[in-house]
Amino acid sequence: MVGEKNTAEVCPLKLRPFDPASDFGPLKSWICGERVHALWCAGRTKYPLEMDDLIRLLEDHKEKYGDLPFTALDGEDKPVGFFCLAPDQNSGTAMLRFVVIDPARRGKGLGREMISLAAERAFETGAEAVQLMVFAENTAARKCYLAAGFEEDVLTEKAFKFREEEWGRLRMVKKKT
Repeated sequence: MVGEKNTAEVCPLKLRPFDPASDFGPLKSWICGERVHALWCAGRTKYPLEMDDLIRLLEDHKEKYGDLPFTALDGEDKPVGFFCLAPDQNSGTAMLRFVVIDPARRGKGLGREMISLAAERAFETGAEAVQLMVFAENTAARKCYLAAGFEEDVLTEKAFKFREEEWGRLRMVKKKT
């Protein structure tokens, strides 16, 4: 997940399927800079994010991996987050991808809550574990995932290059309890 700050307030969230017509504008506004874009999608779309590119990415990932895109809504039904969930019935795992929270709403526990809801959804589909990949340099996101019950698993060093930086890719896992 792209950056999560720390404080204690948590708003109740709900999830619904991503609706490009109403959700693309907020999502695009959260990808606020080329580095944030790279942290979010590892260069799978060009920057700045455009709806056609996002639709192609989502369709490609749905076809290849079964990704289902979701929007997290706050108590006033305003979009505050986005992620894709890909349950794999054969392996008993699910993968979270493309996780992001509205930067203006960070620091209130929304990232932890959204990730927890996503994991619950995955477990309801029969998954025994949920995985995600995060760049090791994205320390705020790593802290958020740890707070949501994920554990760091495997680090691949220098897995991605952004300009002059080389980022490690970290797999994190949450097992069903």
